[in-house]
Amino acid sequence: MSFETLPDGWTVWHQEPDGRAILAYRPDVFDTEAFPAACLPTVYLSPGSPRRRPGATQRDGWTVTLYLEPEIDVRTETADSRAAGIETAIDFARAFAAGDIDYRGAYQVPRDDYFDRLDELVGREA
Repeated sequence: MSFETLPDGWTVWHQEPDGRAILAYRPDVFDTEAFPAACLPTVYLSPGSPRRRPGATQRDGWTVTLYLEPEIDVRTETADSRAAGIETAIDFARAFAAGDIDYRGAYQVPRDDYFDRLDELVGREA
């Protein structure tokens, strides 16, 4: 399983052989001028479960998380295998690119001007 079917705008930012991967949305526009670089939407595929205790070494599945910013995540799911995690990561990327992710609801402090511009970028009607 690979990331060959990523939707337009998404790219593989980092990938370790049989390990974690990071997908990035439109790094060409999240460049500090058009959009804040810190707001680069990313999807992380990581080994392990978010329920794993700190220090545990056993791999128990994979975690897929869609981040809007380093501290703002909007969707997290687990998968039994890396291949299933890749499928989930691609599903997250497709949903974001289609405007199906409620990024406005993820923020406690509204950023209306930024959201309006992001809506335009993904073709979402506000």
